[in-house]
Amino acid sequence: MSPPFSSKPLTLKQKLVLIMVGLFFALLSILLILYYQAEKNLYRNLQDQITDLSKVIQVGVEEVTGASDEKRLKAYLAQLRAKGIKEISIISNTDEIVASTNPEKTGSSINPRKKEMIIKAELGEPVTAEGRTYNVIIPVITNNEHYGYLHLQINTEDFSKMLRSNLYKRILVTLAIFLLGTIIIVFLSAQYTRPIQDIIIAVRKIMAGDYKYNLTVNSSGEVGELSKNIERMAQILETQQRLQENLRKAEHLATVGQFAREVAHEVRNPLNFINLTIDHVRARLSRDNAFQKEIALLDTVKKEVHRLDGLVNNFLEYARPLRVNKRETSSESFFKELIDLIRTKADSTGIQLKTEFLSLPPLIIDADLFKTCLMNIIGNSFESMPSGGLLTIRTWDEDKNYFIEISDTGEGISEEDLGRVFEPFFATKQHGLGLGLSTAKRIIEEHGGSISIKSKKAEGTTVRICLKLKEV
Repeated sequence: MSPPFSSKPLTLKQKLVLIMVGLFFALLSILLILYYQAEKNLYRNLQDQITDLSKVIQVGVEEVTGASDEKRLKAYLAQLRAKGIKEISIISNTDEIVASTNPEKTGSSINPRKKEMIIKAELGEPVTAEGRTYNVIIPVITNNEHYGYLHLQINTEDFSKMLRSNLYKRILVTLAIFLLGTIIIVFLSAQYTRPIQDIIIAVRKIMAGDYKYNLTVNSSGEVGELSKNIERMAQILETQQRLQENLRKAEHLATVGQFAREVAHEVRNPLNFINLTIDHVRARLSRDNAFQKEIALLDTVKKEVHRLDGLVNNFLEYARPLRVNKRETSSESFFKELIDLIRTKADSTGIQLKTEFLSLPPLIIDADLFKTCLMNIIGNSFESMPSGGLLTIRTWDEDKNYFIEISDTGEGISEEDLGRVFEPFFATKQHGLGLGLSTAKRIIEEHGGSISIKSKKAEGTTVRICLKLKEV
């Protein structure tokens, strides 16, 4: 059952959109909260100011009408000055200040500016602005009798401070949100730019032909997918390059092989003629005992001609397509025949044989071809131990595979030659065409198996063959 939500990582575009949407809603939410708090504080301050003003007006009216004493007015006004009331004065009908929070003005006459404000108040404009101060003139009339005027100087600095404070808060919140967004975007871009730089280096390496460059990008999303595709591209390019090299080698070998086959056919006819001529001359010379040295020399030449003819035949056999005739073969009888074939030569060259054969089910192989394959490998082991040594042949089964291992204590193969031993016409000896191991590899692969070789100079060589216990 598939999960209800996909675990596919977000793309860069989706991440940026989510960041912008998140920052927008965060900023909008915080600004709304600040606005709500500022509005709430403003309403509360206005309510307090209105209440205080109402009280001031009440006390002022009582003072003008004689219903209150001056001490009460001064005490109350001193209390209100901290709440935005800058100054309160009570003006009589004779334009004299009879009481004020400013003691110096008490008993003095009003100035022309204040007289002008009184006139405006009589005309319906009781409020006059002077900078951050508002002058409020309130006529005091009781029972149709005019007692005077109440002058209030209201300072708006508290409201300005509140508005400035709210403005600063909005600015700071906006800067904080954008700073947070910038940090997130820088962090996100760093996550993408660093892997992209690694990818650029990798692409340059691949373009230069280094297909094995290790691209280590620990990232998900588009960058991770891009790095994986680049790795796959490098593997494909490496495979194509290897195939091209193999194709060039195959074309070269095919050309050489075709030329060599033609040369081999051309060489066989003169060799046959030389061989017949040697037989004819030897028969003539054998009639006279004086030509024994010449006869011995002819025998040596005949051996060399026979060796050359054998090399030509081996090459032509290698050039022909293999015809594999697989049959069920007893592993015990097969290896018994093999050991019987090599024991005599091993004894004559001082080579000790060691065998470890397991009783296994019958093998499905072409016994003749496979015997040729093993003889080629064992022949190389004999040649690498001219002064004697130990040849070990062992078999075992593992995971439905049949293993054959041939080890010797001979001269070994150098590291630079080890990678080429299965190439046709590559030989580490001066004589021979270098077809023994390549033929063995070809026969084993025709049987669906594999062959590997390990060797170290002056320590010996181990060849391991792996076959399936069932027919492929």
